[in-house]
Amino acid sequence: MSFNQQFDQYGAWRREFASRLKLLTEWMKAQGLLNAPVEGQLLQLQAQARSDKVMVAFVAEFSRGKSELINAIFFAEYGRRIMPASAGRTTMCPTELGYDPGIQPCLRLLPIETRLQPQALVEWRLNPEKWLHVDLDVSDPLQLADTLQKVAEVRQVSLEMAHALGFFNDSQPENNPHRTSDGLVEVPKWRYALINMAHPLLKQGLVILDTPGLNAIGAEPELTVSLIPQAHAVVFILAADTGVTQSDLSIWKEHLFSSGHETNTRLVVLNKIDTLWDALSTAQGVQAQIDRQRAVSASLLGLPLSQVLAVSAQKGLVAKITRNDALLQASQLLVLEQVLGQGLIDQRQKILRHATAVVINNLESEARRSLNMRRRDQAEQLVELHGLRGKNSAVIKHMRRRILQEQVDFAVSGTRMHAVRSAHDALLKNLVHLLSLPTLRVELAELTAALKRPGIKLRLKKTYGQTFLHLREALQSAQTLTTEIQARLDTAFRKINAEFGFSLQLAQAPGLASHVQDLELIERSHLHYLSLGNVVLLAQGEFSDRLVRALNSRLRMVFELALGEVELWNKSASAQLDAQMHDRRCDFIQRLEAIERIGQAISTLEERIAELNVQEIRLQGLEVQLGALTAQLLDPQALPVASQEPAINAPAVCIACA
Repeated sequence: MSFNQQFDQYGAWRREFASRLKLLTEWMKAQGLLNAPVEGQLLQLQAQARSDKVMVAFVAEFSRGKSELINAIFFAEYGRRIMPASAGRTTMCPTELGYDPGIQPCLRLLPIETRLQPQALVEWRLNPEKWLHVDLDVSDPLQLADTLQKVAEVRQVSLEMAHALGFFNDSQPENNPHRTSDGLVEVPKWRYALINMAHPLLKQGLVILDTPGLNAIGAEPELTVSLIPQAHAVVFILAADTGVTQSDLSIWKEHLFSSGHETNTRLVVLNKIDTLWDALSTAQGVQAQIDRQRAVSASLLGLPLSQVLAVSAQKGLVAKITRNDALLQASQLLVLEQVLGQGLIDQRQKILRHATAVVINNLESEARRSLNMRRRDQAEQLVELHGLRGKNSAVIKHMRRRILQEQVDFAVSGTRMHAVRSAHDALLKNLVHLLSLPTLRVELAELTAALKRPGIKLRLKKTYGQTFLHLREALQSAQTLTTEIQARLDTAFRKINAEFGFSLQLAQAPGLASHVQDLELIERSHLHYLSLGNVVLLAQGEFSDRLVRALNSRLRMVFELALGEVELWNKSASAQLDAQMHDRRCDFIQRLEAIERIGQAISTLEERIAELNVQEIRLQGLEVQLGALTAQLLDPQALPVASQEPAINAPAVCIACA
């Protein structure tokens, strides 16, 4: 299956998944089984399922055929190249392709001079008036391709300006761009490009990030600190004839690979295998060459052989456009598409299913507790009503007084509930403070000052390490405090359960270990900037500012996510207590109403008993329905299959040898 076919199936799977989530939400709301926090989680899951963004980042040094590979995989149906792909340097600025229905199809370009200003890329996104807008006609492939040529535009600047923009580094002359005879330096005209178009894959949530070579990547820290690490898959392209060059290895080690970090979302592509096709060699001989290059590349990059694939993007594109099946097979493009699609979609499905399982398990526990509480209350009412058979009005009045007294006692107990909430809120306030943005700014103050200090920055690595140590300690302290809150609430809930017959059960406290791992990943992604090779680069105030902004943006996201999990957990505990108190108050009202009716006409006693028996049957039915609705979401077999098994790596057919 092609990538497009797999992604289409994945889109259908997500829509069906979201529909079933919506059905469950509406059913639970209709039965009075849904509290506000759980409803919020379900709505969030629905939104995630319907509009889940999946980013694939393509990274390569210049002239590796990266843009051609994007054309071959995603845009062959246009019958021509859409992204600029020609000999030499083409995509000069990072280019992001996606779809936002609220914006007309357009190309937006951020001028390169914005690097000299303090705002981070994420902030520039919020200022659309600062971007050059060019309309796109997605129905006209020629106009589309001509317009997208703008991402390859360059301009010539002075050597001083090239230094300031981060494109010229005296300590790494081999990576510097070409200088003209009059001493000017050629740099990209644009800092970042956003392409918004209603392509079928983009409409279903695919986001494509096309990045330029090593020099441009290193000069834009937000790419390596934020965008590339958050991509769900990274495709790293090499040339099949040269394999892993020194500059390729620099990109891999400095920006894509971190020891101890999972690399199963990284695919390496040996492109241009058609350069190895030789009319004087057999197909088996050519394939043997390709296999050797794959094995050597996998060894050098520290990857399993299965994650290193060989293709000809150019031949694959031609084959798709001309409908040449033999050439398409020889290009091995479909093998890459199968592996990329399968790995990416499997990962996204697992993430969505895991998030769903957590919410559904909490929801199901809450709903079953609520149903059990209703059944227990009804059982108590039945006992009371059975006891009234053959009794006179005096006994009925006595029972009414007893229920009223229970109601008063329960109302008085609200002060104890308030005390539990107050103690909990005090601890929660400390927890929120640990994860707040002001606390993060304080922890980053020393490192920020060190990075912004003019000139050569000594002892920066030590300051950097201490900052991340303090950040990890803050998260670990938050985890300790969360555990303490969990223990105290658990004790309080047990007492309330024993006294009032509630079934309060505290959800598992959020684990912050994953956020600690995120910190470690961010720390590693920055370390190469602190090496001796980057001393001169760090001495440039403009580059240090960009590094500070990228770091702040990424860390803020980690702490905001951790705080969001804690707040959601807290709301869940409060909502559970509120729901069971509400149910108890409703129970008092129902019992009093029943006694009143029986006191007025003793004949209604049997009617009320019959009503309760019917309600018991209904509650049993609700429990069965709940199990059926949740099973559909948790059982992989209950939903359409989003993708098939990956194809086996087939040997290439050498067109020149055939």
